[in-house]
Amino acid sequence: MKQWFTAAEIASLQLPELPATKSGVIRRAANANWPSRERAASGGGREYPLSALPVAARAAYVGRNIRVLGVPETVGLPAPVDVQPAPQPVARAAEHRNARLILLAAADRAAEEARLGRKRADHVFATGYNLDQVAVEPWIREAVPSLTPRTLARWRAAREAGATHRLAVDKGAARRGKGLLETANNGAVKTFCLALLVKNPFFSADQIRRMVGGEFGGELSAPGGELLPVPSLRTFQDALNSWKDEYKVPLTQMTDPDGYRSKYKVSGRNSLSHITRVNQLWMLDASPLDMLCVDGRYSVYVAVDVFSRRMMVYLSRTPRASAVGLLMRRALLAWGVPHEVKTDNGSDFVAKATKGLFASIRLDHVTCRPFEPNEKPHVESAIKTFQHGFVPLLDGYIGHSVADRKKIEGRRAFSARLGTDDRQLLEVKLTAADVQTKADEWIRLVYEHRPHEGLARRTVFQVASASSDAIRMVDANALDVLLAPLAGRNGLRVVSKYGLLINHAYYHVPAHVQPGDQVLVRMDPMNLGRVLVFDPTGAEYLGDANCPALDGTDPKAAVAAKKRAQAEHIAVQTAPIRKEARRIGRGTAVVDLVLRDAARRAGTLVDLPKRTVAHTTPQLDAAAQAVAPVQAPSVSDEARALRAQLAADMAAVVPLRTEETPRQRYNRACALEQRLARGETLTADETRFLVGYVRDPEYRAFRETFGDPVGTVGTATAG
Repeated sequence: MKQWFTAAEIASLQLPELPATKSGVIRRAANANWPSRERAASGGGREYPLSALPVAARAAYVGRNIRVLGVPETVGLPAPVDVQPAPQPVARAAEHRNARLILLAAADRAAEEARLGRKRADHVFATGYNLDQVAVEPWIREAVPSLTPRTLARWRAAREAGATHRLAVDKGAARRGKGLLETANNGAVKTFCLALLVKNPFFSADQIRRMVGGEFGGELSAPGGELLPVPSLRTFQDALNSWKDEYKVPLTQMTDPDGYRSKYKVSGRNSLSHITRVNQLWMLDASPLDMLCVDGRYSVYVAVDVFSRRMMVYLSRTPRASAVGLLMRRALLAWGVPHEVKTDNGSDFVAKATKGLFASIRLDHVTCRPFEPNEKPHVESAIKTFQHGFVPLLDGYIGHSVADRKKIEGRRAFSARLGTDDRQLLEVKLTAADVQTKADEWIRLVYEHRPHEGLARRTVFQVASASSDAIRMVDANALDVLLAPLAGRNGLRVVSKYGLLINHAYYHVPAHVQPGDQVLVRMDPMNLGRVLVFDPTGAEYLGDANCPALDGTDPKAAVAAKKRAQAEHIAVQTAPIRKEARRIGRGTAVVDLVLRDAARRAGTLVDLPKRTVAHTTPQLDAAAQAVAPVQAPSVSDEARALRAQLAADMAAVVPLRTEETPRQRYNRACALEQRLARGETLTADETRFLVGYVRDPEYRAFRETFGDPVGTVGTATAG
């Protein structure tokens, strides 16, 4: 629809509320201060916009010049906002819906271009449509014979509510879903037919009809209980075609999982928008190579840096963990160390060797959920690019499918194929090394310099070279050690007195590795007679172990050197131990040390007096009389007088010390302990003294010096 007009063009249109002459239009424009611009066409002059004209004039012009042809069917289709999923209309109903949406979009566009109000624009558009002044395609006119402003308003409300399915006119909706095959036997017939399609999607309608007859008999039960004969073949054909369309997604999920994932399964986009720098996330995967080498078919292992889309490939004869390690070696030395690596759950990606490598380099290893290849889309896409962009260029290409293989074989003359094998038929000429070299060159020269859709049409080389992030590099030699194959399944070995037994050969370990130690062993790929020995965690390098039978050295000389080294190592380890053993032998006996420690521990405990009661029986009384001491003879008066005189003389003696010495206190405590040991009862004063004194450092010092006081210390009066 034209938007700018000269004064002569406006006059020629004969629009309401506007002059019919050029000069009159110019005067109206000057009086109303219409906006204008210089006319670019020959002849010069000025042009006026459609929006400057009066409303009535704009409406008249729009009514005459509405055009719908060429309006895209997606115009005016907002994202659906229904909480419940909209019913899927049949093809005819979808056609009616699209016709209404196209007309609605055209009406909105006409109102916007003419700057008319909604009601006036709808009235103008509906009038023009009914007068056949709106050029539309025949199928639109057939779907919508006439139009009113109220109808346009109703369609617009449904569109803004996200319920565009309401615009679909399905005249068969009232009958749909109520046929005999839909409702027979409470829906069991329909379920049975769908199950047959899942079992074999290639069953014909006639075969399914016969199987329904065999399963349910010659009559089916209608909803009202009436028994009706099995419908005709045509009814089955219509019903099966309708169900295949209605249940297209679930049937595809059950019969073709790969097709379901690629076509229908919900998949988010920009789920990796948090990846903002190189080496933040790598994705790894593998696939059989779509070509034959001279020694057979290989697999290609691919690593992709998600941010830059850099690709690294490695060819392997068979899928194994060592191939993952060698792919990582190439990528690590070329790109640096990533922060995270994502793989699927293939045995080669979750093997102990692979996990050990990731752990040794401190990489976060994330695995996808089983059977969810869409969780690593970037490497899947890279493999497809490699297989379709590079592999077909090589001799020995076998195609990406059976159909491709048949086409390749078909290019050869039948006579040329007689008596030939696959290698001759497919012109197999390249070795795996040749393919690896050419693949590296193709990635470097072609892939990295081709605009990439995922990089906003920039190239891989541009994105990778523009990065200013620091690259964490690893030492190649250290990496080679980590990639060295483990001895056996997990590399763990126990050292015996003969050394390490590996593949029926003994390796002599370093002197500081002793028999009985568990170690981690890695083989040297370049020297069968040498292995690398680490601690069980692999974090500490213990040295090399050599096998004289494999590295060409004299076995006897090697054993002798091993014995000397072991003896020297043991001598260095045991020197301080031997010295201390000799010191102990010259000193106190070991049993005395034990007794001294026991006495020290026992001295800190005091057995306080306990309340006692006499316990006797006739037998105990008789036994006591048998062991009663003989009564001492009586003492004469003269003896008593002499004893008293002696006591008086002793009392008159002046003592040398008036205070108790430490030794006397210790002797008194020892005497009290001896009385307790004999079962005697102490007085309250004696008990308080003994309890307080055994806690005193003076008591512990005498105790450690003289040992057990029982039987070794004199009486309390001993000096």
